[in-house]
Amino acid sequence: MDDEARWATARRLLHDDTLKSEDRLVGLLLLLYAQWPAAISRLTVDHIEETDGAVRIRLGAVPVDLPGPVAELALHQVAVRRSHAVLARTDSPWLFPGGQPGRPISVWAMGERLRKLGIRLAETRSTALFQLATELPAAVLARTLGIDITVAVAVKWQRAAAGDWGAYAAEVSRRNSS
Repeated sequence: MDDEARWATARRLLHDDTLKSEDRLVGLLLLLYAQWPAAISRLTVDHIEETDGAVRIRLGAVPVDLPGPVAELALHQVAVRRSHAVLARTDSPWLFPGGQPGRPISVWAMGERLRKLGIRLAETRSTALFQLATELPAAVLARTLGIDITVAVAVKWQRAAAGDWGAYAAEVSRRNSS
């Protein structure tokens, strides 16, 4: 997925009210914050914090400020979450309750919902990680997103290597055309 397609999908999830709000939020957490369905499914309502008008989500050690429309979706999910096995809202601690009482949504079910929205999990996460790696140091990326520092360093290295390789290929091409 290229960055343009990523942003087009994010805009659709932000503004398409015909989609389920919980699916929109899950998709945005993958698109914007490179979170796997396994990590998203384990989020509890305690991962969402609202203080002084700001809404934050704790994906790693450092909470992340959510932009307005994403914050609204997160707060809405906290308020209306319900198990798929029952018709009423439950007191489940899970942000995305599953079909079994007291359990979060399964990773498979969450991934399937994203696939139905046309979101390819691995491609989308890679694109998001690469973009974030251009904006944040590896240590900050790891602490903010809750990923291992070795993953963050590898992503930064891959991004840098791809940039160097592109420059190298362009230089070789210029030399050959002279």
